[in-house]
Amino acid sequence: MEALQIIERVKSRFGDRVLEISEKKPDPFAVIDPGAIVEVGRFMNQDPELAMDCLSNQSGVDYKDRIEVVYHLFSYQHRHGAVLKVKLPRDNPSVATLEGVWKSANWMEREIFDLLGVNFEGHSDMRRILMPEDWIGHPLRKDFVEPAEYHGISTVRESPIVRLDTKKK
Repeated sequence: MEALQIIERVKSRFGDRVLEISEKKPDPFAVIDPGAIVEVGRFMNQDPELAMDCLSNQSGVDYKDRIEVVYHLFSYQHRHGAVLKVKLPRDNPSVATLEGVWKSANWMEREIFDLLGVNFEGHSDMRRILMPEDWIGHPLRKDFVEPAEYHGISTVRESPIVRLDTKKK
């Protein structure tokens, strides 16, 4: 099944909870109401014609006015895939976890939490995965300001390009 056919099948099932459909190639996608993402995910996983048994990638994107969580789904049985997105407010990005549908969501959601500050409601282990536990802020947010030091260690690095330029003189 083509990605747009998959998205249309989801749209026919969930109607207005599919907020937007983009037909752009190579990856058409559907924007889902954040309150419906678990229900939509479970449907796509359990429907025999879709059988999306793999959440192959889950990522977060900061667009300055919103945060998006992007889900790349794949069916090994049918060899087809689809992309879903949810749009969240920047001030308190929060959406339900999908780890009850796909276990692979666990670490990917932790990474999105750690780097962008998205809270995944109902997650079994919502703690940092890349940054130290006492790190303040989420470093992939566009408004993140890197501290000058962390536990007395400077976070400023001399650019190797600058060093090369000084040797030319």
